[in-house]
Amino acid sequence: MLEVLGDKLNAVFRRLGSKGKLSEPDIDDALRQVRLALLEADVNFKVVKSFASRVRERSLGAEVRDSLTPAQQIVKIVSDELVTILGREQSHLETSARSPSIAMLVGLQGCGKTTTAAKLALYLKRSGQRPLLVAADSHRPAAVEQLVTLAAQLDIPVYSETPGAASQDICAHALVQAKKLAATWIIVDTAGRLHIDEAMMEELVQVKEGLKPDEMLLVVDAMTGQDAVRAAEEFNSRLGLTGLILTKMDGDARGGAALSIRWVSGVPVKFIGIGEKVDALEPFYPDRLASRILGMGDMLTFIEKAERVGDRKRSKELEKKVQSASFDLDDFLSQLGQIKKMGSLAQLVEMVPGMSRLSRQLPDGTEEEQLKKVEAIICSMTLEERRNPAIIGGSRRRRIARGSGVKPQDVNQLLNRFHQMKRLMKMGAGGKLPADVKRMFR
Repeated sequence: MLEVLGDKLNAVFRRLGSKGKLSEPDIDDALRQVRLALLEADVNFKVVKSFASRVRERSLGAEVRDSLTPAQQIVKIVSDELVTILGREQSHLETSARSPSIAMLVGLQGCGKTTTAAKLALYLKRSGQRPLLVAADSHRPAAVEQLVTLAAQLDIPVYSETPGAASQDICAHALVQAKKLAATWIIVDTAGRLHIDEAMMEELVQVKEGLKPDEMLLVVDAMTGQDAVRAAEEFNSRLGLTGLILTKMDGDARGGAALSIRWVSGVPVKFIGIGEKVDALEPFYPDRLASRILGMGDMLTFIEKAERVGDRKRSKELEKKVQSASFDLDDFLSQLGQIKKMGSLAQLVEMVPGMSRLSRQLPDGTEEEQLKKVEAIICSMTLEERRNPAIIGGSRRRRIARGSGVKPQDVNQLLNRFHQMKRLMKMGAGGKLPADVKRMFR
């Protein structure tokens, strides 16, 4: 997720950290590199200009000038300003006093709208709601078939009609069906086009007038760059959007639209799609995305994923251990069986503080192999070593490497990353950046 941007920003921070006391030319040079990194990531130039201006102003202020660790303060400033651009607060789905609440999904063809409708319905179902999917794309029969198939897989009811029926009529009939089923949410998949045109907009306006939805959500492909920003502006001007859903955020494209779209359009991002699976939809947390871009991890999302696939009691224990920085290798080993159910290994590793660079070193298609390797290393340790990795010296590392069939360097890498993670957890629990934060970017 915005991996290239994160790497380039971290390279800038490493150079700053090597200088000690920072001069104004040092800061200006670093900001020039930051601007280039953002522009290359396809972030809107107006956003880049505003961002750089605010970071420079704060970087030349007393909080950096008087700090014993100025480079770390700049990292914090950049993090704060990224969160400001992304929206600062999480934006929740709005519900109405009536029942059911209605979410109308709009967007261009190819953005993943139909799949996103199913993902959103599953998200609501897991939240204790009773969703009804509505196949209101009367122009593309394949979209109706796709939604019906996905709904059957998820055991979620779907309302559809024969091809050619008017979208307004489908939605009106769906409202009646929703009341019969006592649905609490209606998720409407509407028609899209290859390009924005007047006929599509007029149809969507008519559907909106009939439904009076609580949420008007635009689904946009994050890999389309500034086209996504322009689409958000146009849809918002005609339909009055309440939120955005960014799909394909797991892709390796520049992805700068994610940093631009909230600031330029004024419409909050409510969800992001991070994979093709039906459960690969996450609520959008600005602070968590900023943290992941800067390589600081996202343990809250990691824990939430663990809760969905694991034992709730065990998850609560895990959360307490993370908050108290007492999470050990034995805890990690017990979670490996659940990790396979939680999604891409690279995405999960990216959430662990200090390990984002490792996530980019994992070869595609070898996730199972990597899990087995980590499991073999930990299983070759004694129970005492797992619970207190600090006692593992050179001879123990060589023994563990022989027992797990890996090189001592592999054991060293795992232990070093784990110790780094523990330090970040400990400092995070106190609400402070670690004193050696510059090392986590190496």
